[in-house]
Amino acid sequence: MHEYTLNYLFNGEPRTHTFELKQPELPVHEAALHLLQLHLGDAENGLILPPADATPEEILQQAQVMGITQIKVE
Repeated sequence: MHEYTLNYLFNGEPRTHTFELKQPELPVHEAALHLLQLHLGDAENGLILPPADATPEEILQQAQVMGITQIKVE
């Protein structure tokens, strides 16, 4: 397992969250997807999450629309 600490803004407020994942690296767009699921995954409207075939740019754009910005993976 690899531990990734994400520093980001959620609705303009600084946040930090740590994920333990099996994957050897975590690109920013995948980090954005994990953060979307963390903050909005239990929302009643499942359309908040990008579709499974979304491009990395679409995932980052959706995260920005939902208030998740300036993602840094450590």
